[in-house]
Amino acid sequence: MKALIISADNFEDSELLFPYYRLKEEGIEVELASPAGGSIRGKHGYEVQADREIAEIDPDDYDLLILPGGKAPEAVRREAAALDVCRQFFARNKPVAAICHGPQTLISAGLLKGRRATCYRTVADELKGAGALYEDSQVVVDGNLVTSRQPSDLPAFMREMMRLLRKS
Repeated sequence: MKALIISADNFEDSELLFPYYRLKEEGIEVELASPAGGSIRGKHGYEVQADREIAEIDPDDYDLLILPGGKAPEAVRREAAALDVCRQFFARNKPVAAICHGPQTLISAGLLKGRRATCYRTVADELKGAGALYEDSQVVVDGNLVTSRQPSDLPAFMREMMRLLRKS
């Protein structure tokens, strides 16, 4: 089993690191992709090394996609390759987990129309504008999609993400 995290500079540190280490704890291989590869720095100063550039990703190599929040999705959603990766995960009905601002990438990929989802409160209007059925809840699961609002929702987010991953 293999997971992919897509992010960029100014990610919300806990939303990237919590899933990264939780999946590793389960023995799941985790790779991190960013727009240019190399190291990326979180909002709170944590630095992580990307394993590859987003453009190098083959979605068939992964079983789960994670989109952390913070300000990173502003950069990620401008990457055509990132939007394509998201679309391929949805087309193959593979699990996708997005938290905080992470759903913005899915909005830009045109994937949330008619889907139940949640996000950080400042993104809610954009989510609704994209045709998503917004719910202000700790975690929302809709088919292959798990979404949460913020770092304090990480326990519920991880519980449902792991449940979905075990089903796939």
